[in-house]
Amino acid sequence: MNGSCQYAEDLLLQPIWDKLHSHQDMLASPFFPVLFSFSANLLACAPYLLLDTMGPRWPFFHRYKLKPSHSIRPDTVLRSLSKIYYNHALFIFPVTLLCRGLRLERQMLQAPSISQLLTDVIVCLLLFDLLFFLWHLLHHQAPLLYRWLHSLHHQHASTYSLSAQYASAWEILSLQLLAVSIPHLLSCHPLSEMTFFLLNVWLSVEDHCGYDLPWSAHNIIPLGILGGAPFHDLHHQKHRCNYAPYFTHLDKLFGTYRKPARGNSVAA
Repeated sequence: MNGSCQYAEDLLLQPIWDKLHSHQDMLASPFFPVLFSFSANLLACAPYLLLDTMGPRWPFFHRYKLKPSHSIRPDTVLRSLSKIYYNHALFIFPVTLLCRGLRLERQMLQAPSISQLLTDVIVCLLLFDLLFFLWHLLHHQAPLLYRWLHSLHHQHASTYSLSAQYASAWEILSLQLLAVSIPHLLSCHPLSEMTFFLLNVWLSVEDHCGYDLPWSAHNIIPLGILGGAPFHDLHHQKHRCNYAPYFTHLDKLFGTYRKPARGNSVAA
């Protein structure tokens, strides 16, 4: 019985991987990673941009906004979109070409099991969280690094979805390389790699979205394991706390954790 359950689990993701693998030419294109990254970010931002646009006209959602009086101007959105497009076109695309030339692609016909995919994604998230925490802490502790490389991201004291990618070329490139390198160095299956990347994008946007929605990941996963938007919004306000992108354990361990005030989004 256990053997048959394990066999069924092993095959559960196979149709998805077969479908993706049938488009191997598209996946191998140097344009695909850039378009995939750009599109994933915009799609993740779209629901929150709609909430920002509707504002008080949708009171059910607006009451969960961290700063209900703060509105996003159209010129801010256009500036953010321009910066994201600029970074992808002029920096991420050339680096993607270089990485594709140096990287040995693995041909895999067998999909990973559900348990293997979940293990891969969780390990990748934990390792990315650790490396991002150290990178982030360094850029805040070294004044020159903060001024020249990281301060652009902090121009948005009140975060909103597109601010997740509003950063200097160095910041976008270094974090993108981290996200790409970790699953490859761990020899993760390409499907695990894509799942990690999509989850990484979604969590990043959710952290910057400016909403403390009941169904956000940090409210669903118990014990305060994830910080979410309130945790990261406090970092943009105070700068000297909450450096980790997703989890809270590293800030608690290093004494840089500050607990966000709950309920501020519903007070208005």
